[in-house]
Amino acid sequence: MNPPIKRRLLFGERMLLGDGTEPFNVVIAFRLRGSFTLKEIQQALARIQNKHPWLRALISYDEKNIPWFNVPEKPASIPVRIITRQSEDQWQEESRKEWNTNFNYEKLPLIRFIWIKGENVSDMLFAFHHCLCDGGSAMAFSHEFLKVLENPAAEIGVEKPILGIEDVVPASILNSRRQKLKARFIGRLAATAIKCIPVGRKAVERQNDYLIHWKLDETVSKQLIDYCKSQKVTVNTFLSAAVLQAFKKVRGEKSFNKVSCPVDIRRFARQIKEDHIFAFGLMIVVSSDEKLSFEDNLRVMQKSVEQKTSKLNPYITMMVMESGHDALNNFTRLLKNGKSSNDCMFSNLGRIKIPHQYKAFSVDTIFSPTVIGPLGNTTTMVTSTYRGEMDFSFMGSEGYLPYTDALAVRDEVIQTIHSQLKQMAVS
Repeated sequence: MNPPIKRRLLFGERMLLGDGTEPFNVVIAFRLRGSFTLKEIQQALARIQNKHPWLRALISYDEKNIPWFNVPEKPASIPVRIITRQSEDQWQEESRKEWNTNFNYEKLPLIRFIWIKGENVSDMLFAFHHCLCDGGSAMAFSHEFLKVLENPAAEIGVEKPILGIEDVVPASILNSRRQKLKARFIGRLAATAIKCIPVGRKAVERQNDYLIHWKLDETVSKQLIDYCKSQKVTVNTFLSAAVLQAFKKVRGEKSFNKVSCPVDIRRFARQIKEDHIFAFGLMIVVSSDEKLSFEDNLRVMQKSVEQKTSKLNPYITMMVMESGHDALNNFTRLLKNGKSSNDCMFSNLGRIKIPHQYKAFSVDTIFSPTVIGPLGNTTTMVTSTYRGEMDFSFMGSEGYLPYTDALAVRDEVIQTIHSQLKQMAVS
């Protein structure tokens, strides 16, 4: 039996949780070849739950109505839902279903498992609340799940969980009078500004949510990586530029020339390990110069990305946010009801380092995570690379970006990739 563990949700986690009535769910799907029993799957899920306390956690509220992660002495298992596999794209349908299914987090964990069971091919999905963790954490526990699914006795260690801001921000910064005053001042300033920003009476009608999925084959994926190396830009910058150009072409005057890109906090805060269950992220906004050619833009954007990234400070950002819990409702209202100001969120998880071949099964593919939530514009593109193939998940809602426009954006992004590679081949 494990000792009870609890901690108060951080500002960012509370924002993602909301009031608990609207789901903000992430889904990771992967395709396995091999045969499995329910017992094997449940044992593997129990092992990862045993390693990570927050995968056992429920949420409870204190007398001030503040939510806490609470790991009970006798935790509930990760629920498993099994359905018969009938088509290749069934995982997309089930992902959409999972986006819109709330977690009963006062009684069950903030994670569940869906097994789309076929004869020799299964699609498996982890669905979890975004306040629990990000895509990076989820890739880590997915890797562990596969490891113990192959070998129930495999060593995966035990996570020493993050129990509060003091486990992330070094004491020298957290206890510095100057830094505390700075964080408090920025926090108050931001809270006041948020109160003054006019917002609509009600949020945009989201209407139908959709998921568009595609892959680049191994050859094109490699050519794209080589092209980016030759231009001295990251794949992330190239794809951000392609996305911005696509929105401009498809949406014209309705486009914003802004893409928000999450930056993995683990790059800056070494206290947060690869396998920590943690949801807090950093963000930069990328734009392009419409007067420049695509290639020239790439270099300018790369420089801008590097400058913005170098200025990110996870410690002060967290301290500022933790000083602003009383402004949470105003901030959430602004996100929900404020006018959209960016075209989409674009996230690149990079190369997924999960093995392909196991003894009793193989991992055919890992699909890029999908996510949708209630905090404003839902348009999100996520990419990742597995077994040399770049995989894209493009989510949105009709109320923000019509499905036909989203398909046109996808086509433009693919077209840009191919036309740039063709130019490189010619030159």
